Amino acid sequence: MSVNTGFSRRLTSAQRRLMVSARQQLFQVFSSHIYTEATALLNTHTRAASALALNPQDPRRLALLCGQFNEHIKLIEQRLGVRILHRGYDLEVDGDMAMRTLALDVLARLYAETEDSELLAPETVHLVLQIALGELSSNPVASGDGPVLMTKKGTIRPRGQNQQRYVEQILSHDISFGVGPAGTGKTYLAVACAVDQLEKDQIKRILLVRPAVEAGEKLGFLPGDLSEKINPYLRPLYDALYEMLGVDRVAKLIERQVIEVAPLAYMRGRTLNHAFIILDEAQNTTPEQMKMFLTRLGYGSRAVITGDGSQVDLPRGTDSGLAQALTILQDVKGIHVTRFASRDVVRHPLVMRIVDAYEAWDAKQPAPRGNHGR
Repeated sequence: MSVNTGFSRRLTSAQRRLMVSARQQLFQVFSSHIYTEATALLNTHTRAASALALNPQDPRRLALLCGQFNEHIKLIEQRLGVRILHRGYDLEVDGDMAMRTLALDVLARLYAETEDSELLAPETVHLVLQIALGELSSNPVASGDGPVLMTKKGTIRPRGQNQQRYVEQILSHDISFGVGPAGTGKTYLAVACAVDQLEKDQIKRILLVRPAVEAGEKLGFLPGDLSEKINPYLRPLYDALYEMLGVDRVAKLIERQVIEVAPLAYMRGRTLNHAFIILDEAQNTTPEQMKMFLTRLGYGSRAVITGDGSQVDLPRGTDSGLAQALTILQDVKGIHVTRFASRDVVRHPLVMRIVDAYEAWDAKQPAPRGNHGR
């Protein structure tokens, strides 16, 4: 005789509710543990992805990076909308994920700038920020990529993709054009390329010329000797040379005629061999002057022509030699044209907006009767 009480097979409703509750509690505890571990792991990864360890550790470079009273750090925070914490040589960025990544890139670039420089100016921070923001919407170029130009005062790296392409084309073509608005580095980089080639003994002379259009290229009536007459028109070229070589060395090289800075009119009748020749403000040349300049090129020489078609100062009705040359020479082998736009401006961020505003205004104006080649 067997008695089946059903106790081992069946649970009462109270027991079932208790078991379900226990399972739920166990699942919650387990899930909470997994969530906590996962969150901790994610936070650790996020902190690592939002941190930068400066290397090599150098107190001088750290001070330059941060700026006086942390002015550089504050500027980056303001422009990118992030918060930067630094403990010694460890920097941590908090904010939007894309802006965190951008801020770390900017900090790394600026720290690299301090390696060969005794000064990191707020203007440099502005420029690096602007370039990084511009690259955010395009294919980025690593800060260490591209050509590096050597000067007595240190190295010069082109900033941004267009500047890098510009320098590469200058160094690989006999004649290069750099065309675009002011502040894009056209002339400065051309001078840097010339100095780099001189330091490497690739050329024997540097010639920097501009059309002195304000004086009509007729300087005889102006007071003073030749240097006093032409210096006001050539000051930007001197400034670039002084920055790269120093005042004393520039003076010695000019005395030895290794460097010559002159108005365009003084190029007539010359053939220049083993020289690096830069024609600045080329939009103010006449077609005849442009042809004269381009035919001065001799054996082993290289020429760079820079200009801004929106800043023509020629008399009304006079064609711009730059505009004409760009049309005539566009398919000539060995000549390259780099075109810059407002997005390439590397001065104060406001300059880019000013250029855009003027271009929009010019586009709405009726075409002038005289063809200025704009």
